[in-house]
Amino acid sequence: MIKTVLSCLDNATKGTIYKIGLMPELIAMRVLSGARKQDSDELEWGLPAVSDYNPPGKKWEHYRDQPGRPLEAMGWCVEKQMSWTADNPMQDLRSVRKQLSGEREDEFHMEPVLVGKKGLYGYSVEKIQYPVDFLGKSIWQDSEKVVAAVIKIHFKPGTLKRGDRSTGIIRDLSQSLGSELLSLWLREKLYQASKHFARQRLQSCEFLAHELRNTLVKLGFVFSAINAQISILRARWEELLQEHAPELEWKGPLLDELCGALGEKAAELRSSGDLFAVSQRLLIEQEELARLYLPPHQEWEWVKHKIHPKWEKLLSGTSLWDRSAIESLLDRLANALPTGMNYYFSKKMDGLPSELLGKWSKLAYVQITSSNLFQLDEVIELVEHPVLPVSHKEQMLRVLKSLRAIVHTIPEVEEKAAKILQSLRFGTWAEDQYRFGLDFPGLESLGEFEMGLTQCR
Repeated sequence: MIKTVLSCLDNATKGTIYKIGLMPELIAMRVLSGARKQDSDELEWGLPAVSDYNPPGKKWEHYRDQPGRPLEAMGWCVEKQMSWTADNPMQDLRSVRKQLSGEREDEFHMEPVLVGKKGLYGYSVEKIQYPVDFLGKSIWQDSEKVVAAVIKIHFKPGTLKRGDRSTGIIRDLSQSLGSELLSLWLREKLYQASKHFARQRLQSCEFLAHELRNTLVKLGFVFSAINAQISILRARWEELLQEHAPELEWKGPLLDELCGALGEKAAELRSSGDLFAVSQRLLIEQEELARLYLPPHQEWEWVKHKIHPKWEKLLSGTSLWDRSAIESLLDRLANALPTGMNYYFSKKMDGLPSELLGKWSKLAYVQITSSNLFQLDEVIELVEHPVLPVSHKEQMLRVLKSLRAIVHTIPEVEEKAAKILQSLRFGTWAEDQYRFGLDFPGLESLGEFEMGLTQCR
């Protein structure tokens, strides 16, 4: 628009477009200025000058006609929906620069860009809150047009006359710009509406996907509950093995020695700041490991990531301990972790069938996952053995059987959930909701799942 005006009018020097925002704020913001370089047709672009209309713009209440402040050409153009021509700047009633500092301003013409009110606001036009003048009277209420933009063109001194050919060209071009702006606005509204629809659809999909994931997460806890029951079998197995094979080295006494080594030097470490905090955290983690009956690979990860690094930090930061003695204890601890898997020493357990001992030594260290569900049946058979010396066998058996009923539904639920999520992702939910939603085998077992959790608790 600016380039077209300056190309058509040789006496024009600069053009600026102001965007007028929606009612009632009508924020006037300078979008872009283009100025002709001296003695050339090349244009410079940008917003170099300091102005109240530079982003974020100026609200209607700050540039409308109001007693006690300078009259602005912008206020006239917006309120009256009419152009303003300043062909004699020193006599211009709306020259802000002249009113504030007495300086001469360029000759300029400002033209409002009008668009249809209904075209811009649609069916919501009746609910519009109209802007008001300083007396509180609504403007534009009786007009079919609204101001969407304002064009300001500066001219060389003495070349602009009110009502001349230049102002007529600017007016004609502003009408073309109004049609283009309305077209762009409608396209933008359509684009925003499509984005809103897509966002709503995505939110609906995410909500359904979230509910499905929650169900799968709950089902995933079943394996934790099963392995918690197996840890009871593991603890009892290691207790019996320690009684019948006292010559074996176990993690408990070694961790007690390491905890004792920390306790002996606690007073000396107290003034060491960070090292004392490390020692206290290490003490807690060693005591916790001593109480737990984890599978050997999990205990090794515990030692590797929680115990070893802290001891190394302490041994590197102080000479309170004999490094070789502590490293020896840590090596022995690592070797002692799988001691319970030593079936050879279990043969010393008198009064228990060898078949039971063989199964127990193996199943006490399994971790049930979706890939080895068959071993859950073996665990249940082991607990059902009449001479298995474990407390609360009946309760353990009820829990394991309840969890087994649930866990066998997980693969089917996962498969159906994956199909639903894929359907949502690619927009075929409406087509597949009956096939995947109303006919969803496996979800009817959620009641059993809740019952199983209740028995676990």
